[in-house]
Amino acid sequence: MRAYKIVATVVAVPMLLFGMGGVAVADDISNNIDLTIDAGAEVMPLNVGGSTGTTTLYVDPTGTKKDPADGKSGCNFQGNVTTLRLSLISSDPSVATVRPSTVNFTSCDDTHLLTITPLATGTATISASETFNDTTYTFNLAPVTFDVTVTGSSNTAPTVSAGGVTEGASYDMGTVLSPTCNVIDPEDGNSSFAADLSAITGDYASDGIGSQTASCSYTDAGGLTASSSVIYSIIDPSAPVISYILAPATADPGSNGWYTSDVSLAWTVSEPESLNSLVKTGCENQNITIDQLENTYSCSATSAGGSAAQQDVTIKRDATAPLVSYTSANGTVGLNSWYTSVVTATFTGTDVTSGPVTATQTATSSGEGETVTIDSPAFTDNAGNTTPAGTASQSFKIDLSKPTNVAFVGGPADTASYYYGSVPLAPTCTADDAVSGLASCQVSGYSSLVGPHTLTATAIDNAGWTDTATTRSYSVLKWTLNGFYQPVDKGGVLNTVKGGSTVPLKFEVFAGATELTSTLVVESFKTKIVNCASGSGAEDAIELVTTGGTSLRYDTTGGQFIQNWKTPTGAGSCYSATMTTIDGSSITALFKIK
Repeated sequence: MRAYKIVATVVAVPMLLFGMGGVAVADDISNNIDLTIDAGAEVMPLNVGGSTGTTTLYVDPTGTKKDPADGKSGCNFQGNVTTLRLSLISSDPSVATVRPSTVNFTSCDDTHLLTITPLATGTATISASETFNDTTYTFNLAPVTFDVTVTGSSNTAPTVSAGGVTEGASYDMGTVLSPTCNVIDPEDGNSSFAADLSAITGDYASDGIGSQTASCSYTDAGGLTASSSVIYSIIDPSAPVISYILAPATADPGSNGWYTSDVSLAWTVSEPESLNSLVKTGCENQNITIDQLENTYSCSATSAGGSAAQQDVTIKRDATAPLVSYTSANGTVGLNSWYTSVVTATFTGTDVTSGPVTATQTATSSGEGETVTIDSPAFTDNAGNTTPAGTASQSFKIDLSKPTNVAFVGGPADTASYYYGSVPLAPTCTADDAVSGLASCQVSGYSSLVGPHTLTATAIDNAGWTDTATTRSYSVLKWTLNGFYQPVDKGGVLNTVKGGSTVPLKFEVFAGATELTSTLVVESFKTKIVNCASGSGAEDAIELVTTGGTSLRYDTTGGQFIQNWKTPTGAGSCYSATMTTIDGSSITALFKIK
């Protein structure tokens, strides 16, 4: 009768762990009946009266992880100064015995050969127990245990080996694995059959990634059983793959890499072999709907198959055109906020994201008027967004021309002559100004005094422009004074008169052909002492003196002005007597008191 048994054990990739349950424990003490170290008892088939069986005990440090029981990784023995002593026993010494019954381990390189002697048919279990341990660490003795089956016939025990896979090897997921059990039996003949595969175990067993055991067991017709197993790994052969979709796929042409509309970024990370082992870093989908400076979005991933290179996507978005504002104006400033020249306005563009291509620009006025609008130029930012011309227009009052048609109204005629007292009143002026309007029109140079005069009309508009009309000239003439008449002589003659006498000073005043008779035309009558030698040297006595008041009067009978002058006393003194009219004309006579 043949019996077949297939067992599989799985541990997590990439580390392959041996021992009970595939979990790192204390250092293992194992036999070498098969190639694995596990808690399952191996089978050693023997015959009564036949040859003894042998196996070797050895130490297997259970790897790099610290044993949770003793807190130590690696070999528990320290420099051949510590000892582990084991006692070996048979569960049924009447069936089979084991020698030696005691072994000592002092290093992880120690091995001990056990000899099993079959005595009677049946089954006995060989196991070990710890009798001494000064290493302060723990050991796993379960792998030492094996069963001895003793038969009474001369049947040769079969041998079983696993094929199709190799102990400790790794195989890509998806590779077709067909482990087999190969039996060599002298009596029954050689045979093969499919190995028994354990469930895959490990952190990502649900993905089919981990450790698996192919086990073989065969019982021949004589009742002897042989077994073997192989542990191998199933691995993920490829790292994750990262891709993304960027919409729009590229920035707008001419935008220097800036997006000027909404942008979406969608990541895809594929891992078909070991999805449950996939760990993504970053990889968040993005929907960028507001302006932002350059920002890098990243995605990286690892799985049981390895690491995918990090993918970076850099996005900068500016969908907002520059903000344009009026800054200043340059021109000739007149009055009342008017400019009297062409105005150059400066505008500033600001853009907090990509920045303006040109920060400032100017524009020049055209025409004149109370509302001359200067449109701001178009501003473009580095992303290509453009603010059209005119969003920040500015208005100015501009007057580029002087007043026109300046003209006199009334007043003296050009090149005319007027006698004093007959000069026309001062003229006014008018002018036109169609832009800022006329502020004033003023005439200068007017005078009614004797002499030549020039009139100037000046117009001023509200912007401060002035214009002067063609000048107008005229003359004011003196009056004609006739006298002093007899008894007074002029011409430097010293008129001699007795002191205290009243001398009549007679004269006439003419404005052209018109005789003036109002005493108001006389401004003053003044006398003063003079040097008697200041005259011509001639003397002439006053033949006629008068009496009465000394006030000025106009004698309508004689048709002349009379100013009576009572001479002072003091013989030998000389005087001048001067009559001055209001036009500034005057006549003078000299007198000598005797």
